[in-house]
Amino acid sequence: MSQNDPAWLDAQYNPRVRVPDHPRIFAGWAESSALARTRLPCRLDIAYGSEPGETLDVFPAARPGAPVLVFIHGGWWRALDKADFSFLAPALVEAGATVVVPNHALCPSVSVETIALQMTRALAWAWRNPGVHSGDPNRIVVAGHSAGGHLAAMLLCCRWKDVGDDLPPRLVAGALSISGVFDLEPVRNAPFLQGDLKLTPQSVKRLSPAFFPRPRGTLYTVAGLLESDEFLRQNQLIRDQWGPTTVPVCETIVDRHHYSVLRDLVDPQRRLHELALRLLGLR
Repeated sequence: MSQNDPAWLDAQYNPRVRVPDHPRIFAGWAESSALARTRLPCRLDIAYGSEPGETLDVFPAARPGAPVLVFIHGGWWRALDKADFSFLAPALVEAGATVVVPNHALCPSVSVETIALQMTRALAWAWRNPGVHSGDPNRIVVAGHSAGGHLAAMLLCCRWKDVGDDLPPRLVAGALSISGVFDLEPVRNAPFLQGDLKLTPQSVKRLSPAFFPRPRGTLYTVAGLLESDEFLRQNQLIRDQWGPTTVPVCETIVDRHHYSVLRDLVDPQRRLHELALRLLGLR
């Protein structure tokens, strides 16, 4: 099959079809996240901008001056919510990081371009407001899952002086993309996404970080070995395009699919958790 076959593209890029028990997984995320918000010190629904959806949750580290992990959720830019991902905070906070989880508006009410710009505002907020999150603004790492992994790579390429004169040229110290996508051309042609995303050849060019000039920062990419061939190809593509100096880690995790891979981020015994701590300077 090929990237010109609509049915093949849907099968490759729709993980909910490949993982039939995803409703149970999502319910578990929501339950664990609600518990995390009751057990951890946190500040919820802080505005980082003035538009709908521009809010974030902060889970501060026990000690001030900690590195900051900003986690961007997935959902093909059209689903899910920051509240579904509070469950990621406890293990990372315990390891010494401040965790920030932003929301963004959802397609089709906004474009993917708009969401990318919202995430620049969320990261700018994290840099400008260390007094709120008690973290070190000079040690900000961005991580994301699926569509959030795409946004993490985009943010590594951001020209921060275009976002704000007060911002440093390299606001993001490093990025971690989990099951990310970096070439949006096949995504543009997947029928199950077309109605909501409304991607065009022009927007694909603006939004495909695999074909951007390689950034100065460091990107780690990880995918579950049980993911579709296209998710595995995308994971390798960014390494092939940006090179091993920029992408020193490009790995697959045995026995993990598109959703279960997130378990490893919160398990201190697993490689993905260790990679996140390494980017944060905690290993």
